[in-house]
Amino acid sequence: MAMFTPSEAPAAFSPSPRVLLGPGPSEVPPRVLAAMGMPLLGHLDPEFVNLMDETQQLLRYVFQTKNRLTMAVSGTGSAGMEAVVVNLIEPGDPMLVCVNGVFGGRMVDVAERAGAKVSVIERPFGEVFDPDEVRDAIRRVRPKVVGIVHAETSTGAWQPIEDIARAAHEADALIAIDTVTSLGGVPVEIDGWDIDAVYSGTQKCLSCPPGLAPVSFGNRASDVIAQRKTKVQSWYLDMSMIQRYWGSDRFYHHTAPISMNYALREALAIVVEEGLESRIERHALNARALKAGLAAMGMRLVTDEQHALPQLTCIRIPDGIEDMPVRKRLLHDWGIEIGGGLGPLKGQAWRIGLMGHGSRQVYVTLLLAAMETCLRDLGLPIHAGAALAAASEVYTQDAASPV
Repeated sequence: MAMFTPSEAPAAFSPSPRVLLGPGPSEVPPRVLAAMGMPLLGHLDPEFVNLMDETQQLLRYVFQTKNRLTMAVSGTGSAGMEAVVVNLIEPGDPMLVCVNGVFGGRMVDVAERAGAKVSVIERPFGEVFDPDEVRDAIRRVRPKVVGIVHAETSTGAWQPIEDIARAAHEADALIAIDTVTSLGGVPVEIDGWDIDAVYSGTQKCLSCPPGLAPVSFGNRASDVIAQRKTKVQSWYLDMSMIQRYWGSDRFYHHTAPISMNYALREALAIVVEEGLESRIERHALNARALKAGLAAMGMRLVTDEQHALPQLTCIRIPDGIEDMPVRKRLLHDWGIEIGGGLGPLKGQAWRIGLMGHGSRQVYVTLLLAAMETCLRDLGLPIHAGAALAAASEVYTQDAASPV
């Protein structure tokens, strides 16, 4: 057992400055960080209850939904995934999961642990599903729930959803989608796409620290929860109880993470002030500039450009270049964090996030300059300044475009 005297007490922790350009967490605005330092309220204090109500309204805006059952689960994005699955699935229920990356695979694991009879269809990492192949699988499996990732964080793949949701409903199945990396960065239209259940995370395009998981359940999903024959596998994530805490009767369920809810409310307010459309356009512009700069250095996307997320770019590591030495130098010399590949892409790809507050021209140019320096020093034949010139051309064209 470690023993300390007062003189041996550790000094206050002071993290090194970082530019967070990986797959998450993203850069957090000072205003959101300041919100976390406000005095605590009790989790049933009338002022905190009012903040919860406001947060629900703000979440409905970013999800583009009128769903009553919309809230922030106390836990990270994976808790949101688990909350959706365990509330919709009872032991023995058939569930179809579409897997084209690590987080689709995680959904399979969660569903199996909940007792679902899981069927899987797969695409290689980086690819997306054709609606017809999903429709065929739905007809074959006849699932209660279809689960699919809208924005696959492990590959940067952006999955079209509308036709797949329609196919699920044609077979009287529910559709649940993962928007952990998409919410606030690309269009997410829960009511417009007729989505039954959705979960997300706070630490990506919402630019809030990790710790809460926005979720929303439509009427069909809410009815399924209300008509369950068995208890939800997880007491902590049981929506039949949690919704009473977030609802009008304020039934005590758990002590909410007060400071995290302050932060989420502030982050969502920033989204509203910018406007979803403007925020989405900003992510798209900076992604175009980044990808132009990477292409000028000869780097290729893992995902086809047509289905590549603007907020998370997954690129193949050039031949002859090792993963970790470059990432370590970026961190040591410039304080820049980018992510490595997951699954079969481990050691083969880099993941660059331009999410929320981190999607800015200054970070695009900083990263391209730093990466070009690293790769040129390792012997790649890159023309000096080519990456920055390509990115600058994108910004110049955008500035010259008629409004």
